[in-house]
Amino acid sequence: MQPIRPVLFALVLSLMSGCGALNAISDASTPMEAYTLSPVGAGTTAAPGTRHLVVELPSSAGALASDRILIKPVPFQAQYLPDGNWSEPAPALVQSLLVTSFQNTGGFRLVGRTGAGLMPDYTLMTELQEFHAEPTGTSPAPLTIRISVMMTLIRESDQHIAASRRFTATAVAPSDDTNTLVRGFDSAMQTILHEAVTWTRAQVR
Repeated sequence: MQPIRPVLFALVLSLMSGCGALNAISDASTPMEAYTLSPVGAGTTAAPGTRHLVVELPSSAGALASDRILIKPVPFQAQYLPDGNWSEPAPALVQSLLVTSFQNTGGFRLVGRTGAGLMPDYTLMTELQEFHAEPTGTSPAPLTIRISVMMTLIRESDQHIAASRRFTATAVAPSDDTNTLVRGFDSAMQTILHEAVTWTRAQVR
């Protein structure tokens, strides 16, 4: 796999010259490896609960509603890693990670996703606000991984907002190698998942 350093360098040059680099960095004909992230394991299992939880598909801005790995070389510039993508679009990936994490750690009788036919006691709505890597300084590496999600827990019995909270996490990828970047995403996502699971269980009565 190729590092993204030449891509970011080329992007800087293109910005200086007024030419866009999106076509070069997101060439759909380039073969790409598929990556996924890890859910919370079963090491923090809570006592079985009696409530049913549905995790809705997260909403997101257009640049995040993709299976491409988002890179922001400069502020307000959305580009994609040229040699790797997520195993599913980022919102669906986050939904899968949340569902599996809740299932692994307990605290609910049943956990599912929208459309599974489950009659929930609570519904977890999520907005995926940040899910990208960006240069830490003036050089391409190291890079900072930023993940931010806004979660709202709805009590279905009266459609009342039980609680709402924004979760953020960062991680540093010491190089721009694709595998290293994905490990950074995994580290930041683990922080989000652990906090989200603990917070959600604490709101359920």
